[in-house]
Amino acid sequence: MYKRNLTSANFRKALLLAVDPHAAAPPAALDRALRETQLAFDGVAAAYDRSNAENATLCAMRARARQALESAVAPGARVLDLGCGPGTDDEPLAAGGYRVTAIDWSRAMVDQARRRIARAGLEDRVDVRHLGIHQLDALTPATFDAAYSNFGPLNCVPDLAAAARLIASRLRPGGVLVASVIGRVCPWELVIFGARGQWRRAAVRFARDFVPVPLEGRTVWTRYYTPRAFVRVFADAGFVRVSLRALGLFVPPPYAHTFAQRHSTLVSGLQRLEDVAGAWPGVRAWGDHFLIVMRKA
Repeated sequence: MYKRNLTSANFRKALLLAVDPHAAAPPAALDRALRETQLAFDGVAAAYDRSNAENATLCAMRARARQALESAVAPGARVLDLGCGPGTDDEPLAAGGYRVTAIDWSRAMVDQARRRIARAGLEDRVDVRHLGIHQLDALTPATFDAAYSNFGPLNCVPDLAAAARLIASRLRPGGVLVASVIGRVCPWELVIFGARGQWRRAAVRFARDFVPVPLEGRTVWTRYYTPRAFVRVFADAGFVRVSLRALGLFVPPPYAHTFAQRHSTLVSGLQRLEDVAGAWPGVRAWGDHFLIVMRKA
């Protein structure tokens, strides 16, 4: 699968070494993971916004993440969008009075976002940059009221601790991070793939290291987190947790959109239940994603 006879397992080991500051690892492993992930999102950029818009579950998850941001900071605030994709959140945020700097590691996603913002006539409120989260120190000096990361860009950062420090350096004291993070325990996924006897696929989120996740014939290197592990990393960078809730706990995950379409009444009821119970202790750590709000001390 990989050049130089580098197996998937060996590549993951090399990648782990690459992000361990105490190990002498080949930087090529890190570069390769970032490049493969970049190419994967480049490959889907043209259709990404349309396919998302056609998925009611994704739209509902996106709306709740954006609502969390809007509850945390008022219009007029400066927002740093980490992994903006085609600008789907940036347009309504800018239209609502926020000033947005949006970054993405995928050049094709950045091009899509810039075109979207231009069509909306919001270039004076949104600045889109081709930059990875791991490159935040290269961003023009600026301080933000909030950082926002929707649908798992932080799962693709090889060194989350380094990313947390970079994010903290860009936020004012009291600034917030609102992040939708792909979680480790997704009950729906366990049921779906367990019922098919696909136990390896059912257990993929429990891997402790990076795993290659297929995306339209390419690979996105991903690490799954529990809220506790995520909070611990950001606490070391000076953040405290404000709120936590599950996304996709009772509602089926976005890739089960055909089921959701066929059983729309049931899923609507499950969404109402999730909006009530998704923040309850004991279950809020489960789900396809978790939505967390943290504040810089």
